[in-house]
Amino acid sequence: MKILVAVKRVIDYNVQIRVKEDNSGVVTDNVKMSTNPPDDNAIEEAVKIKEAGKAKEVVAVSVGEEKAQETVRKALAVGADRGILVKVDGVIEPLAVSKILKKIVEKEKPDLVFMGKQAIDDDCNQTGQMLAALLNWPQATFASKIEVKEKTLEVTREVDEGLETIEVNVPAIVTCDLRLNEPRYASLPNIMKAKKKPIEQISAGDLGVDVKSRIEQIKVEEPPKRKAGIKVASVEELVQKLKNEAKVI
Repeated sequence: MKILVAVKRVIDYNVQIRVKEDNSGVVTDNVKMSTNPPDDNAIEEAVKIKEAGKAKEVVAVSVGEEKAQETVRKALAVGADRGILVKVDGVIEPLAVSKILKKIVEKEKPDLVFMGKQAIDDDCNQTGQMLAALLNWPQATFASKIEVKEKTLEVTREVDEGLETIEVNVPAIVTCDLRLNEPRYASLPNIMKAKKKPIEQISAGDLGVDVKSRIEQIKVEEPPKRKAGIKVASVEELVQKLKNEAKVI
């Protein structure tokens, strides 16, 4: 079994996001970048399946600019066997990413595709579902537990009502939740070994995928600051303010 894992380079989750002065986007210059957190869970699960003897190869793929190679290297340092970087400049939308990944899947012919449930930068939560539609493959989203069987996967999903367990045929697309596992840290020896592992670089243009944006971003603004709360002396005063001032009852 071969597992393809999609990883994305995003602004580190510890960084305080700042909006550009012209409101055209957020500041990314000289800002710490890292792997999208749910993608770390995806690569960890793929490596665990390989270590259990149920997969022979784990391939990490990222779509982005040249610096996204760092994200692929991190995946290699925690256990992926080789990497692929599809080079694209600028912002790329989920549909274009899905079309690129479809081309990579057709080239690599994996049995499973893992990725994070969503990216923390755009929060779109679309790429996995779009890829499943383009490939006409089964999908299991928001996975918090994965059990590999002979020709199927048993996946426990995080849903609004609690947990849902489904079984999907292989090949399949799985999007991973943060509760799926605890990603390991890359040791120094493995980081050094990762530098020798191969990363294939491909241009999106060579794949014949149109990455032109279909959505126009007009303006980016910080959310309005919340007003300070107040204390009330009684339940009657609270009800009066909720009714006459807040107008929520």
